[in-house]
Amino acid sequence: MTSNTQQSAVTVLGLGPMGRALAGAFLAAGVRTTVWNRTPGKERELVERGAAVARSPEEAAGASPLTVICVVNYDAVDAVVRRPEVADALKGRTLVNLTADTPDRARDTAAWAGDHGIGYLDGAIMTPTPTIGTPAGVFLHSGPEELYRAHRPTLDALGGTHTHLGADVGRAAAYDIALLDIFWTAMAGYAHALAVARAEGISARELAPFAQGIGAILPPLFEEGAADADSGTYSGEGNPITSAVSSMAHIVHTSEAHGIDASVMRAAEGLARRVIGQGHGDDGFLRVTELLNPSA
Repeated sequence: MTSNTQQSAVTVLGLGPMGRALAGAFLAAGVRTTVWNRTPGKERELVERGAAVARSPEEAAGASPLTVICVVNYDAVDAVVRRPEVADALKGRTLVNLTADTPDRARDTAAWAGDHGIGYLDGAIMTPTPTIGTPAGVFLHSGPEELYRAHRPTLDALGGTHTHLGADVGRAAAYDIALLDIFWTAMAGYAHALAVARAEGISARELAPFAQGIGAILPPLFEEGAADADSGTYSGEGNPITSAVSSMAHIVHTSEAHGIDASVMRAAEGLARRVIGQGHGDDGFLRVTELLNPSA
């Protein structure tokens, strides 16, 4: 624990599971921590660990030079911080918003903060609550670099890695959206795979080790695919999209034979067939990127 951490203070607005994890990590690092939540009662364990409880969000915001808010979405953020009395309390201080939402909402919030004399950083937490305060946490930040550097010693109390993505305040949310796109489409695919496996008499536990093997194939494919996407080459030497679309058709057929909704795979197959129809059958599947975003 550094002397900077010992002397610092932070306010945490929002005590859902992630908010409580953030406040707990600050407390564990010796940061003087004030908390507030719309619904009382979630602060008890934090109070036992030394947190101060504010009676209102404006009292909480006025207690520290740095306020971290983490709630369900930016509508909830606005309902808390855009109240005149809270904005007044935040004036001359810094607000770090670790709530997940869209890049445009992040930029709008930054503009509001600037109009009210509030320093603003946007951020994204890319790992689950058990990682907070440990080396496994991953935090992304965007906004003015000097503001980020000024508060980095306090933010380091959250553990893990912290990456500043640039001055564009919407950039952390853009990364968040893209990365969660990977996560949730993958989880949707896994849920669908479990349904198909069950219909064929294969339990989830039986499938799991082989599913992990499929997952292990993805990281090098992500790296290779990134190079293809940035260069526009989309090599299909190892697995052309014509081969991929054939396996997708098999998945659709087997699923629907069991009465299982195959709309997600049908959508992927449809994109692949459109790429083939454009004359790119020898390319890899990621040629679909150009189809999805032709103006990029």
